[in-house]
Amino acid sequence: MSAVRERLPEGRYGRSADERADRKLRIVGAVLGVLFLGLMGWFGWHYVVDNRISAEMIKFDVVSDSEVQVHLEVRKDEGVKGVCTLRSRAEDGAEVARKDVRIDDPATRMDSVFSLRTTARATSAELIGCTAP
Repeated sequence: MSAVRERLPEGRYGRSADERADRKLRIVGAVLGVLFLGLMGWFGWHYVVDNRISAEMIKFDVVSDSEVQVHLEVRKDEGVKGVCTLRSRAEDGAEVARKDVRIDDPATRMDSVFSLRTTARATSAELIGCTAP
């Protein structure tokens, strides 16, 4: 009986095309992975360092069919002024109020209650976001 070889002898004919393709794919994957991590790091750094004003909605209260009060806690760098956008929605999801509120207080932290006039009875309120010019 004779043994049948299924593979070529090691090192006799050089690398196969599959091995070269695998090596290229690994290099391309590594380069793309490093670029992706660098991009994510840049976005994270930009978000943390350049975000000079942030706010959190503590609570909201539907006062009447035409008014909602929103309690915001704002944190910012000293002396920074900004604008926060608030929105209120009805039960069917339609927007019934939107308001840009100015943040002019020079303090680094402030709590404020803002009133939104609505076009119909609101069931929710939300903070869209804050920007500092």
